[in-house]
Amino acid sequence: MFRQNRAAVGRLTIAASAAAATALTLTACGSGGPESDGIITVWTVETQPERLAIQQAAMDAWAEDAGVETDLVPVEEDQVSQLLSAAALSGDDMPDVVNAISPGLVRSFDRDGYLDRDAAAEVVEALGEDTFTPEALELTSDGDELLAVPSDAWPMMVYYRTDLFEEAGLEPPTTYDDLRAAAEQLTTDGRYGITLATDAADPFTQQTLEFLAQGNGCELVDDAGEATLDSPECTETIELYADLVGELSPDGTQGVESTRSSYFAGQAAMAVWSSFLLDEMAGLREEFTPSCDECADDPGWLAENTAVVPVVEGPSSGGEAAGYVEFVSWGITDGADPETTDFVEYMMSDAYVDWLSMAPEGKVPVRTGTADSPTEYTDAWSELEIGVDSKKTFSDVWPTEVTDTLAAAPEAADRWALPQGQGAILGPITSELPLAKAAADLGSGSIDAAQAQTTMQDAVSDIAGRD
Repeated sequence: MFRQNRAAVGRLTIAASAAAATALTLTACGSGGPESDGIITVWTVETQPERLAIQQAAMDAWAEDAGVETDLVPVEEDQVSQLLSAAALSGDDMPDVVNAISPGLVRSFDRDGYLDRDAAAEVVEALGEDTFTPEALELTSDGDELLAVPSDAWPMMVYYRTDLFEEAGLEPPTTYDDLRAAAEQLTTDGRYGITLATDAADPFTQQTLEFLAQGNGCELVDDAGEATLDSPECTETIELYADLVGELSPDGTQGVESTRSSYFAGQAAMAVWSSFLLDEMAGLREEFTPSCDECADDPGWLAENTAVVPVVEGPSSGGEAAGYVEFVSWGITDGADPETTDFVEYMMSDAYVDWLSMAPEGKVPVRTGTADSPTEYTDAWSELEIGVDSKKTFSDVWPTEVTDTLAAAPEAADRWALPQGQGAILGPITSELPLAKAAADLGSGSIDAAQAQTTMQDAVSDIAGRD
């Protein structure tokens, strides 16, 4: 149920589903107590074969030096919660660490008592707290206590056609007003101003709504856990969303595939998507390549004529507009082998650039460097190759402005419910998708913005009020 974070916005998993189904069997040698048993069991949601190979190589290098065996187990992200619960019940099949888990999973696992907060703090202290992006640590903490070790991040962004904006004399879509004006002016015969998600069953729709909400200070809940989607700030956000999905975007249900296709085909002047779109737009993944008229002769044309905006500031933001950034983390389990902290330190230092290289466009470093070299990892990341079927460095495809925007995205990050200490609500919000359902009805025209807002507020109030 937590699949939305990457799969819904472009990170496609191609490992066999049988790997998840047999994960419990494979982890029989996992940690079972405070003393080292000589084996570190790692569950990974990075299950593509090429990514598994990178992880295995790093683990083998650490194991050879540490004299400890490792067991890498691929687990699909939408099954990891259920499998971890089953492992906890079995008593001796828990992994020592789970990697790349979303904030919702971190909160869920912590609430259920699966995570070792002290171990996470030990890793960050050893590496140097100052070497991490402060926002990553804040959004991976409960008050002053760290829950997991943040590893990397990806942002949602507005992608826009610079050629069309320049021709129309439009400002980049950095504010609600500019975004709405551009969508209106660039909606013409045969082209829409923007394409964005309206699928009731897709977490991508809620991510899109939250992306817009973060730019205007529209919060999901307050510090007491009370729903706050009835605020004036949220009224403005929902009205903007209603305007954009009305006559300014393609008809019908829009999701991951269709929004990408519309932008790639030149049928929309803007799109809201994650940073995982960057390699595909550059024509480096055969499965998803630009199909616009200009792209036939030049596969890189769309990338050359696209810029990105990570934060869209609303009228009520008070100068504190934020962006939607997904931070993923290493979750060290309670009772993990004592050597696990050393292993995670290794993955966040000696093997960190290799880790980021698995998908640089969607793995922005949140540990920027070391105490002696504060930008070491960010500098190395910016020179990594992106792509699947073809590979090029960031600088070969995208201008420095894009990589700088990506690198800085975590610094302007915020998320619903986490700063308020109400992260536990993210589980049911993500699994039940009440906001996506209301947004879908808004997109279909079956309800108006006011009705959508009331529906969203009531749904969150109901979830927040559960025992």
